[in-house]
Amino acid sequence: MVHRNTADNNPSIPFKFTAKNEAVIAEVLKRYPPQYKKAAVMPLLDLGQRQHGFTSISVMNEVARILEMPPMRVYEVASFYTMYNRTPVGKFFIQACTTTPCQLGGCGSDSIVKTIEESLGIKAGQTTADGLFTFIEVECLGACVNAPMVQINDDYYEDLTPETTKSLLTALRESAGDVSKIPKPGPLSGRQTCENSAGQTTLLDEPYGTEVTRPDL
Repeated sequence: MVHRNTADNNPSIPFKFTAKNEAVIAEVLKRYPPQYKKAAVMPLLDLGQRQHGFTSISVMNEVARILEMPPMRVYEVASFYTMYNRTPVGKFFIQACTTTPCQLGGCGSDSIVKTIEESLGIKAGQTTADGLFTFIEVECLGACVNAPMVQINDDYYEDLTPETTKSLLTALRESAGDVSKIPKPGPLSGRQTCENSAGQTTLLDEPYGTEVTRPDL
């Protein structure tokens, strides 16, 4: 792993888990035999990233201390998996899929990337000056059937068009004043999940029983 100290990411910056997260850690460690507690390195890194905003060197060092691991072993994990952000990111971390299905699906991911860059005034790999948005391009996120799509923090927004993308970014920017403006995750085309955009062709009868798919899946 390559790490270069910066003003906002160096070992002298203290990091400790909150009391609430220490309780979460205690529950996580119960899942593993004491001699194998280092197996909890990934969930603890994720927890540290959620608390701190990114996986800083201080977060990694604290995870190493808790799990009694050599710090280098933690660095190896954090640098291998791309979900750990080792540099600061914005409040809204936008990951746009640009692999083949999203390039070809709907309006195509190229138009979504262009819309994001023009709306935010940044290029892929950059963060807005106000620290609100970070934008990157990524490989397949597994929602090919509803292409094109983006992941924003933990949520997927699918069936995007330039217009719905602009509306989504505007809603996120205004969410500090009214969180109800943020669209629900999932398809923004009106589809519930990934049903045929032209309408159902099978399973036309009302479902029997009370079991239904959660609308947020």
